[in-house]
Order: sequence, then C-alpha cells, then structure tokens
Amino acid sequence: MAIGTFGHLANASAADLVVGYFPEWPMPFQFAQAGDQYQKAGLNIKWVSFDAGTAMSAAMASGDVNISISQGVTPFLTAVSAGQDLIAVSAATSYTDNNNCVVRASLEITKANAKELEGKVVAVPLATAAHTDFLAQMEHFGIDVSTMKVVDMAPVDGAAAFANGNLDMVCGWGGPLLRMKEFGNVLVEGAEKEAISGKLYDVISSPRSWASENAETLSKFLAVTEAMNDKYNSGGADEMLPVMAKQAGMEVESARATISVMRFNTAEEQLGPDWMGGFMQKNFLEAAKKMEEGGTIKALDSYDNVVDSSYLRAATKM
Repeated sequence: MAIGTFGHLANASAADLVVGYFPEWPMPFQFAQAGDQYQKAGLNIKWVSFDAGTAMSAAMASGDVNISISQGVTPFLTAVSAGQDLIAVSAATSYTDNNNCVVRASLEITKANAKELEGKVVAVPLATAAHTDFLAQMEHFGIDVSTMKVVDMAPVDGAAAFANGNLDMVCGWGGPLLRMKEFGNVLVEGAEKEAISGKLYDVISSPRSWASENAETLSKFLAVTEAMNDKYNSGGADEMLPVMAKQAGMEVESARATISVMRFNTAEEQLGPDWMGGFMQKNFLEAAKKMEEGGTIKALDSYDNVVDSSYLRAATKM
C-alpha cells in the first residue's frame, strides 16, 4: 500500500475516521483540514496522503482508511468491478483540463502528426483516470498503443523522469501536470479534449459497511466538506487559497493554476440528474465497458448500486 505522509491532527490515535487525500491537489476541504471546522462538527480525523487512487482502494480494503477524497473514477471502478464493496457518496470535483498527457517539446509532435508517438516511451499511472484519458486520446488519434513502451509511474515520479529527459510522453494531474508542461505540450485540451475523453471527475468513496455503520459521521464529514465548497464558490477563494496551497504542499500560484480548471459542484447539483441522480450510474457502466474492452477489468452488469446519495442528502439537512 503506497501510503505517503500523515497529516497532523491532535489526538489522531483516537480518530473517529481516517481520510485519504492527494498531495498537490488543492481542494476547498483543505481549508477545514487546516482549521477546526471538522472538529466543531464533532469529528476527529486522521489524514493520510496517497499518490494514486489505486492505493486508496487498497487502504480501504484493509480497513486502514474510511473515506477517500477525490478518488478517480478508474481506480474506483477497478476496485468495485473486482468485488470490493465501495460506494461513491459524492462527486468530489470535475477537472477535464487538470488531467492530461504531455509530449516532449523537442519531438515537435502535435495532434496533426500524433501517429509519430508510436514506438515512443510514455509514463502513465495505470488504472487511474490518467490511464483512461491516455487510452482515449491514443484511440482518437489512431495510435497503436502496443507499439509504445508504457511505464507505470505515479504523476510525481513521471514528472521528475520527464524533466530528466527519460520519457517521450507523460500523463498525470495536479501539481505534477504543471511541471510536466514546463518540458512539453498537450495534444488537446478544453472542449475538444472533453469530447474525446468524456467528463473527467473524481468521487468521495467509502467502504459500504463502514458507511452504513457510521452514517452520521460520514454525513457530518460531507456537510463540512460541502460547506467549504460553498465558501470557495461564493467568493472565498482569496482567503482560502493560501491555506489550501500549504495543505497541498504547493506554492500559491501553482495551486491557483491547478484549481482554476477544477469545478466543485454544489450538493444540490450533485444530487441532481447531471451527477448522482443518473449520470454517474450510466457513466460508470460506459467507462467500465471500455475498460473491459481494454482487458483491464470484467465490467459489472450495472453500477447503480455503487452510487449512494443518501449520505450527501442527509448532510444537506444538517
């Protein structure tokens, strides 16, 4: 289990819950992570950082983590398709342009001559949203991935190897993606990229059994988390950003650049048809079928049962 650093919290040994999150991935909840908003809600949290959503799944499977913030859809689907009893309890954030692949500038490869990527070396964190995005882009440009040397690397490691000149292309998100772009260029972005890769988003996930046994705790956690999203969306960015950057282990301007292409939907939006009220269930099934075609998982017949909006709905009433 690739657990990174442990966030500090007083009395962590007696924590009510353990929450996993990503470094270099600024989000409004981190304002409360640094403050006392969770404690005021009666929650004592132990924070654990991870370098990939696959490690989050492993930690939840072993019982070491109760909630994962911003777990990618791909690792979530990989876990539940393999029989792990996880549920998505929130749509954490959407970020089409905060996840991408970068081609070394010296290669002078663009979308016009993307076929020249065949035979090249690329670093991709396998079984993550970045992996799914990579495959979608390669399919779109008609690139035979079997000709490429694909190396499994977490974004932070991929960014370092890319900077050292050891890779032709690298894929990732957040702070590492900013560093990747210093040495290369993306093939597509914006609406064009979303048309190719679909809507990219993360979920807040939890083991079903833990959630059921700790429903009030989970809903309290979501209530505070959503309150931070609302604060950020309603003009609190300037106050919150320095705190979020520090918690994410980033410089303020890097955090600003990263979060500028992230969206934090309100609880009401998440509970509606564009997210947990229909879209996510359908999107999970479509994504899983594509993953099955790629030989990575065996898709379930339905993913309706792995989306549970009851905890978020309860949070809106707190």
